[in-house]
Amino acid sequence: MSVKIKIPSYMKSFTNDMEVVELAGSTVGECLNYLFEQLPDMKKQLFSEDNNLFENIIISVNGESAYPEQLDRSVKDGDELDIIFIIGGG
Repeated sequence: MSVKIKIPSYMKSFTNDMEVVELAGSTVGECLNYLFEQLPDMKKQLFSEDNNLFENIIISVNGESAYPEQLDRSVKDGDELDIIFIIGGG
């Protein structure tokens, strides 16, 4: 099974400039764990020390938000995940 994770341009320094990482997994959380095994510095960019996804990050599956069950959301062969940072301001 192969799932693609698209890496945002501002995070490519953690992936040796890879734009897409292909890996296996049956949930978003599993896919991210496999990503962190390959690229451990990425975890600090997405998760807090208590192992929770930062609140300003949304994961989409095939262009649709996986919120609120982001990490438990099922994925299947051929799915594409996007890491989206929500920017706030005033």
